[in-house]
Amino acid sequence: MTITAALLLIISAVAHAGWNLLGKRSQPSLAFMLAANTFGLLPLLPVVVAGWENLAFFSPQIWLYLTLTGICQAIYYAGLAGAYRNGDLSIAYPLARSMPVILVTCVTAVLGLGKPLSLQAVSGILIVVGGSFILPMRWFSDFRWKNYLNLSSLMALIAALGTTGYSIIDSEALRLLRSSVDRQWAGVQITIIYAFWEGLLSSVWLGLLLSARPAERQELSRLQRADFWRAGLAGLGLCVGYVLVLIAMGYVSNVSYVVAFRQLSIPLGALLGVLVLKEPHPQPKLIGVVAIFTGLVLVGTG
Repeated sequence: MTITAALLLIISAVAHAGWNLLGKRSQPSLAFMLAANTFGLLPLLPVVVAGWENLAFFSPQIWLYLTLTGICQAIYYAGLAGAYRNGDLSIAYPLARSMPVILVTCVTAVLGLGKPLSLQAVSGILIVVGGSFILPMRWFSDFRWKNYLNLSSLMALIAALGTTGYSIIDSEALRLLRSSVDRQWAGVQITIIYAFWEGLLSSVWLGLLLSARPAERQELSRLQRADFWRAGLAGLGLCVGYVLVLIAMGYVSNVSYVVAFRQLSIPLGALLGVLVLKEPHPQPKLIGVVAIFTGLVLVGTG
C-alpha cells in the first residue's frame, strides 16, 4: 500500500465515523440514509458536468456494475439504519465495519482478484477482526454468542454484506475505467463521475424501499422540517469519505488492503460513541481499539 493510499484512507475514515455519528444521533432510518446519500451527490455535480464527455468510457458492462453496486449500497444503508435503531454505535459500527474484512478477503482469494496478500497483511486483517469482536464485550469472560445473535448484530451483518458487494464490484469497475484513460487526473475525474452515478442509483433503490414503507415516508417529511441540516452534513461526510476510498483503490494492488485499512474508522467510531453519546467503555473495548490499530499498521506496511 502506498503512502498516498494510506493518507486518503485516513481522511476517509474520519469522515466516515463522523457521518455515522450524525446518523446515530438523528433517528436512524432509511429516510435519513436516503437524504444523506442524495445530499452527498451535490458536491460531485461540478466534476460530472465538466467531464460529461467521459461517459463515453462507460460501457454496458460498467453500467451493469453500477446497477449492482447501487443495490449493494442500498442494502448497506438499510442494514446500518436497522443496526443503529437497535443497538449502540460503539457496538454496531465495529461489527458492520470489521466483518467485510473477512468477507472481501475470502471472495477475492476464491475469485483470484488482485495480487495475493502477504502473510503480514493477513495477520493484520485477523487482528483487526479479533479486536473488532472484543469491542462489544463488557469483560473478557463475556464472550457469548447471544451477545451477537440479536437484531442489531443481524442488521450489522446485512450492512457488511452490502459493503462486501460494492467494494468488490467497485474495484473491478474502476480497474476497467482507469485502463481506458492515460492521465492521472483523468483517472481521478472518471472515478468521481463513477461515484456520482453509483450514489444516484443507490438513492433510486433506497427510494423504492422507502416508498413501500409508510413510516419511512413520514420520517422523510419530518427530516425536511427538523433535521435537514444534519442530513446535509452527513451527506458531505459520506461524499468525501467514499470518493477518497474509490481514488485510493487506484494505489493498491488488492482491494482487501483498502477494506482492511478503512477500519481505522472503527476506533474513531467507538471513541465518538463513548465521548459524544456517553456509551460505556469497559476494558475490553479499549484493548480492542489497540488491537485494531496494531492490525492496521501491519496491513498498511505489509
